Amino acid sequence: NAPFAVTNSLSEPAAIHWHGLHIPAAMDGGPHQTIAPGGTWRPSFNVRQAGGTFWYHAHTAGETGRQVTMGLAGMIVIDDDNMDALDLPHTWGDDDIPLVVQDRRFHADGRFAYLSNAMPDIIGGMMGDRILVNGAITPRASVPAKEVRFRLLNGANARVFRFAFAGQRTFQVIASDGGLLEAPVAATTLTLSPGERAEIVVDFTADAGRTLTLNDIASGLRVLEIGIDRAAGRVTHVPARLAIAPRADEATALRTRDFVFGMTMGGGMGGMGMAGTMGMGFTINGRIFDMNRIDKTMRLDEPEIWRMRNVDPGMTHNIHIHGGTFLLLDRNGSAANLAPHERGLKDTVLLSGGDTVRLLLTMRDYPTATGTPYMYHCHILEHEDGGMMGQVGVTT
Repeated sequence: NAPFAVTNSLSEPAAIHWHGLHIPAAMDGGPHQTIAPGGTWRPSFNVRQAGGTFWYHAHTAGETGRQVTMGLAGMIVIDDDNMDALDLPHTWGDDDIPLVVQDRRFHADGRFAYLSNAMPDIIGGMMGDRILVNGAITPRASVPAKEVRFRLLNGANARVFRFAFAGQRTFQVIASDGGLLEAPVAATTLTLSPGERAEIVVDFTADAGRTLTLNDIASGLRVLEIGIDRAAGRVTHVPARLAIAPRADEATALRTRDFVFGMTMGGGMGGMGMAGTMGMGFTINGRIFDMNRIDKTMRLDEPEIWRMRNVDPGMTHNIHIHGGTFLLLDRNGSAANLAPHERGLKDTVLLSGGDTVRLLLTMRDYPTATGTPYMYHCHILEHEDGGMMGQVGVTT
């Protein structure tokens, strides 16, 4: 619980959010915890959650998308005793590989390019024509001929990745945003929207000497070249049982709240980013973000159903809730529409155009103080910057 130092050496304000961590709102790193140029923020918190793959990124009001594009983001890994006891790949950089996947656009001189004035950028968010993995262009991973674990983080501003190996190779999905699933699930594709994470295990035992590729089949772009070029130092076997998973029992919910996510044109509804300059606003329940307004108030340990609807046809929104994890109940009226990685603990969920998703959310441990609420928002970063964000206070 010792404080650590976050020093802003930039010439502009910045806030850093610990995405997915269950911590007090005053330590959460939202726009209320902005660090002035030359300043230092000293957050202090205990880690009170199961192991998993998390991340940190800029969360500066109106500047999140640009600052993340320029590099303010990175992975956080939490281990725990249960995870360490399982026969999973866990040798960092050998058979346990982090993959922070982002797309970028470049100027001719190699600098990152951010938004243009083109409508696709303004409406759909910032998308690039090159994929970077851990900051590298055309990356290659060298792995042993055995089971290999990949920790996938969609760190892009707006692009939804649909990961698949060449040849539609089957892999095991073992974890989602909030940690391990109850049991591994076999899959050949995995869709992750910005902010979502998943862990997969791929068996390369019979592939010694081969080179394979991981691709984004939504864009046709290559993500990673994988060379299986050495012998296994330690053989592992994904167990049939991974963790004791909480159950999503909607009968425990004390209330249901409705959230409508949509874009508004004109009428002075512009948000804080470039969309605002074009007379557009990205809204939740018809309102753009106001840092001085608490939009919802919850009570500690009282389960709620949040019903979230994307009313923009053909436009993606995806929703991240600060302060903890939730369980998805259904998508468009059926639990069968949930993907394998959506059946574990989540903090971010994809809403394609027209989708309605219901989730079960309980805020635990940390009431919020005056002026330090938790945020909920679209994780298409340009939509967030354009006003699609709200604030929730938590009382005892």
